[in-house]
Amino acid sequence: MSHSDTIPLHASSQSDIDEIENLIYASPATVLPARPPSPPRASIPVSSSSPFMNSNLPNPAPPKSSFQNQIPKPPSSSSSSLPPPPPPSTRPADISTSGFGPAPNTLTEPVWDTVKRDLSRIVSNLKLVVFPNPNREDPGKALRDWDLWGPFFFIVFLGLTLSWSASVKKSEVFAVAFALLAAGAVILTLNVLLLGGHIIFFQSLSLLGYCLFPLDVGALICMLKNNVILKMVVVCVTLAWSSWAAYPFMSSAVNPRRKALALYPVFLMYVSVGFLIIAID
Repeated sequence: MSHSDTIPLHASSQSDIDEIENLIYASPATVLPARPPSPPRASIPVSSSSPFMNSNLPNPAPPKSSFQNQIPKPPSSSSSSLPPPPPPSTRPADISTSGFGPAPNTLTEPVWDTVKRDLSRIVSNLKLVVFPNPNREDPGKALRDWDLWGPFFFIVFLGLTLSWSASVKKSEVFAVAFALLAAGAVILTLNVLLLGGHIIFFQSLSLLGYCLFPLDVGALICMLKNNVILKMVVVCVTLAWSSWAAYPFMSSAVNPRRKALALYPVFLMYVSVGFLIIAID
């Protein structure tokens, strides 16, 4: 095949061949521009002690419920201020006059102060029970601050007085007198309670013990003056005095229809004590 027999190329194909040849035989100094480097990525810190990965994203706010939206906000301190609390009172409260509040601490006070306080209480209750006063018709007011030291003292004093008056068997006389008075006070109190009386058990014991004070005075006079006629007169007077002292308290504690059932045993016990005062020589 001769040179004249060659087939000419298309114009677009010839241009492509020329471009390829230019790229092949191009100068080695010609370098195409390189691709710009990608920006560095942010590193995520990982804690070795935690099983979960910490996130740098902020925590989402909790959704607000409709109930929280309805709660009014408290006023700020700048808009309104609370009134200051009242200053503490420096004056101590007088518990003995008010009758309320905790009992005073008597563990650290001197013994003489305790004795004086108990003696003043005994004298005050003795005046309210035995001697005429406007509070005799109200047992709640008369023996509000009742105690058992006074009744115990009057029972022991009466037993000692009877034992000193006896010529023989002094210890037996004291035992009989003490048992009669102590057991009698308990039985009389139970009798009032069983009759439906509105009285405290130990308050009734305290009342019956304080009513023995006139009989104590009578037993002391009979011990000093050994005269039968004088003994009978003194015992009758002191017996009436003791019965008069116990009457308003015991009668007001029970129903008026049962008043005699409550007063008769009290009178019987005081008569028994008066008989012991006269009989012992």
